Amino acid sequence: MIDAHCHLYDEKFDEIRREVLEEIDSLKQICICSADNVEHSKMCVELASSSPLIYATVGTHPHEVIEFSDEDLKAYEKLAKNKKVVGVGEIGLDYYYDLDTKTRQKEVLVSQIKLADKLSLPCVFHVREAMGDFIEIIKENRSYFRNSGVIHSFSGSVESAKILLSFGFYISINGICTFKNANKILDVIREIPLDRMLIETDSPYLAPTPHRGEINRPKYVELVARKIAEIKGISLQEVLDVTAKNTKTVFKIS
Repeated sequence: MIDAHCHLYDEKFDEIRREVLEEIDSLKQICICSADNVEHSKMCVELASSSPLIYATVGTHPHEVIEFSDEDLKAYEKLAKNKKVVGVGEIGLDYYYDLDTKTRQKEVLVSQIKLADKLSLPCVFHVREAMGDFIEIIKENRSYFRNSGVIHSFSGSVESAKILLSFGFYISINGICTFKNANKILDVIREIPLDRMLIETDSPYLAPTPHRGEINRPKYVELVARKIAEIKGISLQEVLDVTAKNTKTVFKIS
């Protein structure tokens, strides 16, 4: 039962982090801790270095692009020398809040895509209300994806998912699939093959039903897997086995 995307450093975990880490250890649950800036990247690497079950990604989230500089790229390259760093992310485009940063978001995304290729690491992408521009950037930079990538917390259409699969990417599904009226992501689950799918929590955010409004935890990824099993008409164990294999493949975890 692998959680392919969580934020264990987040301050929402401060009072319960030890308890959550004990749950991870008890379940023998592999977790990919994803960052959004240099400070949090360092925290991800520190957490990963403290447990054989936790791995880290490093990178700048689109919400953080105003503060981004070439020094950040150098910091990520240095952090990536740690063997527990398995990806560059989360990086991407987010037009939901601030359209004034669109151009800067694109520039920072491309620079980090090139860094991931240089480091032979997959990208972990965040895409919100920006799928058209994101796909165009992917097409323009297709030569840099020799190490694949993951579209985390996927919120696009079936058509977008199929385009991204054609580039060799994986689609990561989280607790949104358990929300009432989450019809679009349910269609994606029905239409894309399980062997190109990951499961995640994005904890401490987006807790699945029946835990909505609570702090999300990596162990709740099982509820995501149960929903996928229900939609696809297969066993929970098959979902857990295949998504775990996929996660290990894309992040090169043995």
